[in-house]
Amino acid sequence: MKSIRTTLVAATALCGVSVAHATDLEVTHWWTSGGEAAAVAEFAKAFDATGNKWVDGAIAGSGGTARPIMISRITGGDPMGATQFNHGRQAEELVEAGLMRDLTEIAEKNNWKDIVRPASLLDSCTLDGKIYCVPVNIHSQQWLWLNNSVFEKAGVAVPTNWDEFAAAAPKLEAAGVVPLALGQQPWQTTLAFQVLLVALAGPDAYTKVFGDKDAEFAAGPDMARVFQAAATARDMAKNSNVQNWNDATTMVITGKAAGQIMGDWAQGEFQVAGQVAGKDYTCLPGLGVNEVIQTGGDAFYFPKVDDAAITEAQGVLAEVMMSPETQVAFNLKKGSLPVRGDVDLNAANDCMRKGLDILAKGNVIPSPDQLMSADSLTLVNDLFVEFFNTPSLTAEEAQTRFASIVEEAD
Repeated sequence: MKSIRTTLVAATALCGVSVAHATDLEVTHWWTSGGEAAAVAEFAKAFDATGNKWVDGAIAGSGGTARPIMISRITGGDPMGATQFNHGRQAEELVEAGLMRDLTEIAEKNNWKDIVRPASLLDSCTLDGKIYCVPVNIHSQQWLWLNNSVFEKAGVAVPTNWDEFAAAAPKLEAAGVVPLALGQQPWQTTLAFQVLLVALAGPDAYTKVFGDKDAEFAAGPDMARVFQAAATARDMAKNSNVQNWNDATTMVITGKAAGQIMGDWAQGEFQVAGQVAGKDYTCLPGLGVNEVIQTGGDAFYFPKVDDAAITEAQGVLAEVMMSPETQVAFNLKKGSLPVRGDVDLNAANDCMRKGLDILAKGNVIPSPDQLMSADSLTLVNDLFVEFFNTPSLTAEEAQTRFASIVEEAD
């Protein structure tokens, strides 16, 4: 492994959490959009209800911007109280360097192994049998978000799958609408490609490429279809002209664009805008083709500190984040699914129910961060930034280069 890569809860709901000293605890994360800020406020409310104080350390930009700052502080001797990373291998070098707190005792006390579903989420927090992080949600990137009114105005039926969406592009453009909103942050272009891969070539193909590092398959005919679809997506998004993912989501919400390939966190933006799932917008898991849930998401790590009060507050926050009430409140705002399999989600909307149904069926795949190193994923990101910004780069040329990256990946 190479580069390294927070419900309003009544105090009585946190019966397992006790506080001897009220402590300020700085928590760093990259949740700054409207929907994300509403969600992270639920963590802050729940933690503050214990008598401690959440000190928000939001870092503007994506994880790619925030992670190096977080890592630099930890390795430079200025650790925060808690910090967000994604599930997977991003914090492994920090753990191996002995800079992250072992949460095994807290996890065993609260029976995390019995309640976290799927088990792979807790496995991603585990190194050499010890648990080092708190998984807080299940985020899947395998979604297509559509503005229903845009299609109605263009005289096109709301698509039920990717092929219908792509076929509607000419009429959408004729109506003055950008078919596909796509931001230019590197991870967004890679996300679009990965979603197309799973939808059109299937979950097994995804595993072969990112898990098995099968370069021969990556260069083969099944993947050629995916690259051709990516070229179609590139053309559909040519007039998108936004940078951030939430700006692309806003294009869909406001009717400037018809759809967006984006993770379920986009749902938080629709909720903040007062949009109703199944009425104002449609969500298609797996692009309406291969309905799967990717078991990625977010987890919180707790850097080691030489301060007993902060150490105690870290343990309180870890328990708060995993409490049933907080899990429900946070994930309803975030658009993600809870990691606990024993919570009441009667308030779930149409899109969350779709995700829960898929999860219940066991149709899950791991996230790229759980399969491929950060160095290798950076090379993949760089390729797709270039591909989506360079119309002269053909699908065939991009596939050849992708296969070479896969061959050398770890």
